[in-house]
Amino acid sequence: MERIARIGMDTSKHLFQLHGVNAEENVVLRRQLRRSQLMTFFQKIPPTLIGIEACGASHHWARMLQSLGHEVRLLPPQYVKPYVKRNKNDAADAAAVCEAMSRPTMRFVPVKTRDNQAVLMLLGVRERLLRVRTQLSNTIRGYAAEFGLTVGKGVSRLEHLFERIAGDSSLPALARELFNLHAQEYRDLQMRIAEVEDKLDDWRHENEKVRRLTKVPGIGPIGASLLVMKAPDPEYFRSGRDFAAWIGLTPKDHSSGGKRRLGGITHAGDEALRSVLVSGATNVIRHARLGRSQSSPWLTALIKRKPAMLAAVALANKMARIAWKLLVSGEAYSEHPVSTLAVQAG
Repeated sequence: MERIARIGMDTSKHLFQLHGVNAEENVVLRRQLRRSQLMTFFQKIPPTLIGIEACGASHHWARMLQSLGHEVRLLPPQYVKPYVKRNKNDAADAAAVCEAMSRPTMRFVPVKTRDNQAVLMLLGVRERLLRVRTQLSNTIRGYAAEFGLTVGKGVSRLEHLFERIAGDSSLPALARELFNLHAQEYRDLQMRIAEVEDKLDDWRHENEKVRRLTKVPGIGPIGASLLVMKAPDPEYFRSGRDFAAWIGLTPKDHSSGGKRRLGGITHAGDEALRSVLVSGATNVIRHARLGRSQSSPWLTALIKRKPAMLAAVALANKMARIAWKLLVSGEAYSEHPVSTLAVQAG
């Protein structure tokens, strides 16, 4: 077989499409392999550069191929899509990956270790349990309202609702029995959430980067964990502004003919990471408006002239820039005004 310079691979559960080129950019490999054939094929060829879209199981295959001596680069799917020519199929996708990975300005996703994947799984389990808790609590409140039983907002109020249900003798026996089932399910769910958060706390205490990021106002333990685990190497970005743009906290640019037109934020990057930063920024603004914390002149002026959500996104952008600065420099956060830190973060 002719020497292969790089291979683009399109993955699926059972079939893998390969597209390889030589040093002259001539196509020398077009082949489809089954899952059982993949490792045998790559064991036989000399170490080469392999590109894979960052999708389900991509980190596993990257680690497996790296163990054979190959260099593997993971590409964000949105960066590969522009290189798909006309009809979309496995062969076209593999060719697009091969073409995209050759671009000098292309950004890649770092291959995660098995330990990193385990922590991400823990974060995902927590998020899923919280969604289930929200769904269950809304269900309980809805059923209770049908019997004239209501309590204030907040998770902590549900136990009071359960006490009221238990003490209401007018409830039918069937309703009481079903409420007891829901209450037991809710308490079991609370116990599982507590166990997961204890494991997350243990990991966060051992991670020096997470401890530094949690010192930034608005970046809590979950936000810091997501920044460390989901963001690429901060050295990939030229500035904090580029890092915030990767997260999707910058406006869409529709400029043409010298006229600048900016729209809503791009929503690029990881949704969970962007959401937790905006949520943290919203909390900072709420405390500033209530006078519970001292805010910088920049933030005070922003709150006065901008709607609440727009101000939250702007502050989340600043927080992302500060996080980038801390991750790149290795410095600890100091109590400077947000505006000063924003200048330092580029």
